[in-house]
Amino acid sequence: MISQGLVAEISGATLWRWLSTDALRPWQHRSWIFPRDPNFAAKAGPVLDLYERIWEGAPLAATDFVISADEKTSIQARRRKQPTLPPAPNRPIRVEHEYFREGAWTYLAAWDVHRAKVFGRCEIKNGIAPVERLVSEVMHQEPYKSARRVFWIMDNCSAHRGQKAVERFRTKWPNAILIHTPVHASWLNQVEIYFSIVQRKVLTPNDFSSLADLEQRLLAFQIHYQRSASPFKWTFTRRDLHALLAKIAAQRLAPAA
Repeated sequence: MISQGLVAEISGATLWRWLSTDALRPWQHRSWIFPRDPNFAAKAGPVLDLYERIWEGAPLAATDFVISADEKTSIQARRRKQPTLPPAPNRPIRVEHEYFREGAWTYLAAWDVHRAKVFGRCEIKNGIAPVERLVSEVMHQEPYKSARRVFWIMDNCSAHRGQKAVERFRTKWPNAILIHTPVHASWLNQVEIYFSIVQRKVLTPNDFSSLADLEQRLLAFQIHYQRSASPFKWTFTRRDLHALLAKIAAQRLAPAA
């Protein structure tokens, strides 16, 4: 700007202030993904219905429950090489940049969509057995043990993918019904909202003396969170889904500008 004669002098702070108020900000970006599943609407619709307490066109009974579950993998315990300094007046927490790796957990969590209850456990790795331990922990306690139906909403991770997983659920827990989200649709799974809260409230900054310390913090937060938790205000419905897919289809068919 100086070399082109637009200004005699300018500071970097002033330049960034001007840019931040401009309507076009090409240095910012937001990634997204087109639906890949050819049966996206058919798979996403039942999930959205369950959030509205509807299944196959009929209202859920009081003895029906909806659980959203997933895994948050590779949560590292990073022990900082110098002690973290607490906040002080006009000074944020100071965290040493370098750290020692103390290992990692896979955090499995299940969120009761309508009762705002969370269940979770830490496992060394993901797989069928860890998932079944989480499901068993939930299904062996009331009200789920004697429920009419417990709908489990999960993605297509290899630990609970496909019809084999559906049948495995039905065999082990006759009142459990596994519902898969479409591929590349983690935003449909409400437990991801809880994971985002955990990321902000527990895992940032990542400063844990050991794996045991990390596990204790994760499980203690579950207890703390439930004391004041309420169901998420989910507003995206099947009607919104059809409108969104129609908009995407129109964009695909529209000629390039």
